[in-house]
Amino acid sequence: MTVLDDARQLHPDLTRLRRDLHADPEIGLHLPRTQEKILAALDGLGLEVTLGEALTSVTAVVRASKPAPTSTPAAPILLRADLDALPLTEATGLDFASRTPGAAHACGHDLHAAMLVGAARLLAARRDRLPGDVILMFQPGEEGHDGARLMLEEGLLDAAGTRPAAAYALHASSSSPLGRFGTRSGPALAASGTVEVVFRGSGGHGAWPHAARDPIPALGAAIGALQTMVTRRFDALEPVLVSVGRVSAGTAPNIVPDTAYLAATLRAFSDDAHRRLAAEIERVVHGIAAAHGVEAEVVHSQGYPVTVNAPDAADFVADTCAEVFGAERHAAAERPALVSDDIGRVLAEVPGAMVSLGARPQDLDAERAAPNHSPLAVFDDAVLADGAALLAELALRSPRKNSEGRPLI
Repeated sequence: MTVLDDARQLHPDLTRLRRDLHADPEIGLHLPRTQEKILAALDGLGLEVTLGEALTSVTAVVRASKPAPTSTPAAPILLRADLDALPLTEATGLDFASRTPGAAHACGHDLHAAMLVGAARLLAARRDRLPGDVILMFQPGEEGHDGARLMLEEGLLDAAGTRPAAAYALHASSSSPLGRFGTRSGPALAASGTVEVVFRGSGGHGAWPHAARDPIPALGAAIGALQTMVTRRFDALEPVLVSVGRVSAGTAPNIVPDTAYLAATLRAFSDDAHRRLAAEIERVVHGIAAAHGVEAEVVHSQGYPVTVNAPDAADFVADTCAEVFGAERHAAAERPALVSDDIGRVLAEVPGAMVSLGARPQDLDAERAAPNHSPLAVFDDAVLADGAALLAELALRSPRKNSEGRPLI
């Protein structure tokens, strides 16, 4: 039987695991119930398991059962799945919908976890075919908590004794065609960051605003000016984004407040553009504050780096998809996405690729399908076996290098 045949045999088990995870979501870096479910699903496979200290991660190594055909060992391959849910309340009405108000798997991480468990089972049964070891990375805290950085700091890349030759991850999309794989060479996902701005004036009575220093007009001017700044300070062909997502000011209609606040997310596809974006925001905000007779405090928080797919790895993914599923099941992404993911930290250390997998239910057309991060996002379990099979095939087929950096032939 092929890897795909065996993966399809696992589909009922993977569906049960996925739905169990979906109904019991956890947020952030500490996911004890999720970790327990992952460990139970891996039990009996003979893996070398390490648990995180700063987070409830699971790192599991599948050891190849025979030495590689070279005088030096083949480097491992790393496969990653994120585990954490989002801080929102699910509104899908599914039988297995989240039982936890304010937490939901609306980004497909429950599918990612189940698919990597499936890959672990497929690879454990094929140790004699592995040219080298495989590191399985089950990561909490992708949704803004930088779990990948913590796992790297705790020795993820040395889990098998040798740094990986390549790293791969799958990400499900609730709005993309069911079963369609996609990847691209070069920048795939954006770098992200956050800016918070506090305009400080002096409060007073709403009937006498001239006697106060009102920060609200400065706030309003900044919201519009930041959008204009992007189109006037950056080349229109350079993807850069400032999106204001939070504003607050005041306590009553007849009170001029002392402060007004905004927070925005920043996205770019190069470190240089990201730095320039931060500098331009400082310039615009302080200029507006001065024009309105108030002060401004600007705080930047660095998010995730650009996720860059290595050209060889992206080509390898496309070729593997074509060989395993048929060429029609893979589509090269025409452009990168402005979302971000901390897999970029791993791919900055190890060449590899992030792969997308469409999981839109067949009974939903593109116009009606809610996107990832929506409380209405629905993912089709039908992709679980295919995702597990692709991850396993990437590990089995991946070109590897020995510890001296020479390709194995």
